Amino acid sequence: MHPDGPQGPGDSHEPLRPRSPEFRAAAEALRGLRQDLFHDAFAYRPLPRKEHAGRVLRRLKGRKREYAAWSRHATVAAGGALAMLIGWVDGQGGAVGLVTGLLALIPVLLTLVRPVGAFWLSLAATTVTVIVGTTYSDWPWLPSSFVSHLIVLTVVAIRTRPRTAAWMWLLTAAYGFLAETVFSWDRYYTNTAPMTVFSAILLLAVTVWHIRRQAEEEVTAQQTVTAHERSRRTLLEERTTIARELHDVVAHHMSVVAIQAEAAPYRVENPPPELEKAFVTIRENAVAALTELRRVLGVVRAEDYEVPDAPQPTLAELDGLLANVRETGLDVEKTVTGAVRELPQGVELSAYRIVQEALSNTLRHAPGASARVEIGYVLGGLGLRIVNGAPPNPTLIKPSPGAGHGVTGMRERVTMLNGEMTAEPTRAGGYEVTVFLPVPAPSESGA
Repeated sequence: MHPDGPQGPGDSHEPLRPRSPEFRAAAEALRGLRQDLFHDAFAYRPLPRKEHAGRVLRRLKGRKREYAAWSRHATVAAGGALAMLIGWVDGQGGAVGLVTGLLALIPVLLTLVRPVGAFWLSLAATTVTVIVGTTYSDWPWLPSSFVSHLIVLTVVAIRTRPRTAAWMWLLTAAYGFLAETVFSWDRYYTNTAPMTVFSAILLLAVTVWHIRRQAEEEVTAQQTVTAHERSRRTLLEERTTIARELHDVVAHHMSVVAIQAEAAPYRVENPPPELEKAFVTIRENAVAALTELRRVLGVVRAEDYEVPDAPQPTLAELDGLLANVRETGLDVEKTVTGAVRELPQGVELSAYRIVQEALSNTLRHAPGASARVEIGYVLGGLGLRIVNGAPPNPTLIKPSPGAGHGVTGMRERVTMLNGEMTAEPTRAGGYEVTVFLPVPAPSESGA
């Protein structure tokens, strides 16, 4: 009927009623059943070998380790062999025993390559076994098929997911109920109840294992993400600290440039206008650079950051640092080689901070050990070596949640100056930090 035409009694257009929650839940459940047990039920999914990351496998070597990788396959095969032996004995070793034994073995072995298909084959094998079998006291699962089906349920549940295990248990219970009510005939004993109870216990244990394993994987993933974020945050904090310290160094140089550019015209009698204009331009650029530096520092500065009153330290203040460290109980000595000379302020500051952080790590991770600071002035730059001995009493070492962050800060300073650094344990049980900071020759820097 056309929507604009007259409507009869049966043509009333009532609005479609929304599906009830119960209906949607049932439809979703049936959809899950189809997806888990019917869709590609006999898909090829071989059980992989056991990884070599386990504790037991790491201890094994050679062929033993290679054989242990197939331990899960061997366990399933042993379960199938047990079910086959039960069928053989139950059939009194004849042809019937051979058939029932094979019907118990094949579904178990099939779980290794086609797990969901093995469940359906187990139900079919159970039916055939009860028809050809000779034991009439058990219905519908003969002893061999009883053991075989429990093994199949367990292996398939381990290889799939908890929802699949629930569907297999329901279908197993439905199969047993149907066999009892419709096809029991004169059977005076049925074992559907034992099958239901034992399978429920096994599948519940597997489900708990699945949940625990998933929780462990989520915790491990979260810990990995947290460790990555912590490392990234530490790296950013170290870079911010370096930027704050270098701000004072650069600001000092720019201030000197501005002052010298302003005073230079007064040192020359009757300077030409071009020279005065050039100095004015230099001063304006220096002041503009200082303003931009203050803006950059405002971006990277923390809310609780306070501008230091004293200038940034250099290697000239290193003796004071060593004296403070000795007061804490650390026996440290300093050795200087080469011709001592004044280095760029950024190199001096970074070298001081590297020595400071290395000695702090010695106090934190090797209490009671002695340390040595070696400073080498060479033609191409500055060499540093900070080494400490093994802690005399390792029990005094307390766990530190920030372990490794000091090394990260040192690497950032070295990388900023295009230097090289190694930080590694020594054979004597101590720790050694070696750094080289390149310093261009005066002719190169002035070119």
